[in-house]
Amino acid sequence: MDSVTESGDRIDATWAGDAATRFDKALAQAIAELPAGADLSRSRLQQLIRAGHASVGDAIVTDPGARVATGARLGLIVPPPEPAAPAPEPIPLDVIYEDDALIVIDKPAGLVVHPAPGSPSGTLVNALLAHCGDSLSGIGGVRRPGIVHRLDKDTSGVMVVAKTDRAHQSLAAQFADHGRTGPLQRAYAALCWGAPLPRAGTIDAPLERMAHNREKIAVVARGRGREAITHYRVEENFPPRAAEPVVSLVRCELETGRTHQIRVHLAHRGHPLLGDTLYGSGFRTKEVHLNDAARQALSALGRQALHATLLGFAHPDTDEEMVFESAPPPPMQRLLDALREG
Repeated sequence: MDSVTESGDRIDATWAGDAATRFDKALAQAIAELPAGADLSRSRLQQLIRAGHASVGDAIVTDPGARVATGARLGLIVPPPEPAAPAPEPIPLDVIYEDDALIVIDKPAGLVVHPAPGSPSGTLVNALLAHCGDSLSGIGGVRRPGIVHRLDKDTSGVMVVAKTDRAHQSLAAQFADHGRTGPLQRAYAALCWGAPLPRAGTIDAPLERMAHNREKIAVVARGRGREAITHYRVEENFPPRAAEPVVSLVRCELETGRTHQIRVHLAHRGHPLLGDTLYGSGFRTKEVHLNDAARQALSALGRQALHATLLGFAHPDTDEEMVFESAPPPPMQRLLDALREG
């Protein structure tokens, strides 16, 4: 290392080691002798890189495995330590149902479920702590109290959260069973490009996080990854009588609940979701086939067109079968209306 400087929360270094060294390895060596290095493991460095806290030259680099050339300038901003536990925050919640055991909410798009690197506050957990006080199950740990299942940040819709440990254990068991022997139901409304064939079916394809891009999930061969099963049914095509529809409204029911499952499964079939920049960026050109109102509505939506419309489960205390539904939020409904008018 030619030079290393530490100023406040920023570290700058010039890499003088071997060419084509991994970015995370170079950073680890750069900070090894600094006070900040004592608190940053290799895995924590990788998290900081993925969260956009590191740079090579003047460019932010989010791939820990990116190769660093000899003489490259490395930069790292070390964020202040996160609090040991999330703090209550007065974030409004759309509560569908609540009792002493659980709370069912309609999560808006853009709300992260629990604190994580890059999202230390402003999450659903922070909102729940303010709304429920100390009455959340502790089974999920200090960062995920009461959290039984999750929705992606930019997926809206119905969620259940446990307020007691008994409720958490019961709901977690139902989600682990995937509704195979119990009443658990999960349904989503998805707008995808094209028209899946057959019009109803099952996508059974294991999923695994990609090694070179940890933000993405991919379908992998049998024997690898985790089992993932999505049942789907096409409900509408747009235009409705076109030989080759531009867009379809699809109802998806989950038999498993993997990260990005619906998004990856439909993209794997060649029908990524509208607005999904992670799995459907190559389909942006298809927007020219939408009418003006639909193009404007899709732009205003600003996210993948996916909404959790239905959640059913057995109440942990009474065994009563409960079903909750949520209509698409206005931005997604406006997109639907525009597609129907076209």
